[in-house]
Amino acid sequence: MSTVNTSPLPDAAAPTPGRRAESEAIYAAFAAGILGAIYGLLVGIFAPDLQLAGVADSFSVWAACGAAVVAAVASTLEYWRSRDRPGQQWRQSLAPWKYIVNTISVVIVHTALAFVAVYALYRVLAMGFIGLPIVTFWAVVLMSVTLGLTTWFVYLSVSAMTTQRMSSLLLTFIAIGTLTAMVTTPDPKWWTIHFSHLGTFEDDLSSWVFNGTLIAAGLLVTTFAVYVANDMRELSEAGILENPRAVRTVPVLFVIMGIMLACVGIFPVDVNMPAHNLSASGMAVMYLVLLIGGPRFFRGMPRTYFVASWAFLAAMIASVILFIPAVGYFSLTAFEIIVFALIFGWIAVFIRFLGVAGRKD
Repeated sequence: MSTVNTSPLPDAAAPTPGRRAESEAIYAAFAAGILGAIYGLLVGIFAPDLQLAGVADSFSVWAACGAAVVAAVASTLEYWRSRDRPGQQWRQSLAPWKYIVNTISVVIVHTALAFVAVYALYRVLAMGFIGLPIVTFWAVVLMSVTLGLTTWFVYLSVSAMTTQRMSSLLLTFIAIGTLTAMVTTPDPKWWTIHFSHLGTFEDDLSSWVFNGTLIAAGLLVTTFAVYVANDMRELSEAGILENPRAVRTVPVLFVIMGIMLACVGIFPVDVNMPAHNLSASGMAVMYLVLLIGGPRFFRGMPRTYFVASWAFLAAMIASVILFIPAVGYFSLTAFEIIVFALIFGWIAVFIRFLGVAGRKD
């Protein structure tokens, strides 16, 4: 195998947000904070006696909606502008339609994550301040801080997006989204049925959160595939990855996985069970193809990566054995959650090793 190339490797050498991006993020946060204060004043005047959370018309909902709006604006502007910054210029070579799709998916995920994270945060705070009314003064203060911090985080998140950061965003988004759906579901015994039962409550916020999380995460995986393709191309040109065909094959498999994940949310189990099950099965199949085909697709990756991959495969096989009726140790809910965790756990491990492939340290 060829020696390690001294050219920059994906993610490992990717720049962090520069001084300009940091400064712009602060100014954007100040502007959002001012708008948040005005928005909080209007909420306090026209929706008095709000509680933090727990009711349909609560401060948490108003704050989450405001956070979603500023996240959408900040992510759209900065992701579009950041393609001219160091380490991001490769995005300029993307086909226009592909870049637009990537931008849309990044914006949707940041918008949805802002909504879910803010809503979940105020739900947690409400547990410590039960029955606390939100008067106009605190509506102004809390809304200003919420929208300002949301803008700051989102602006920096999209200013220097890399594959590792996108995988972290994906895992964070899925974790927060599913946990929020779990704690807000109207059926506290949902886990006795199956995991997808969380998305079956029509017109309930928990189902919108659950299904929306899957759809947005699926879109992000398709964008994630573009970043993986760029990283693998750089590693292939550096002589680190030894199968040049995998540069085209692997991203396609990730795109299919993303489409299948989105379809799981588009077709809730109570709306179209065959399409829902087919989508979930298709996602699992793509995962197994990537896992089993690893020695062929990823020749040149560190040996430890393959050890970890076989461990993931062994865990999958063990889960299937423990789920089959003859054994029956795992319930359907436990099996679905474990498979879900294994898929995205492997993605995280794969991206970490992709970022350090070829490094000597």
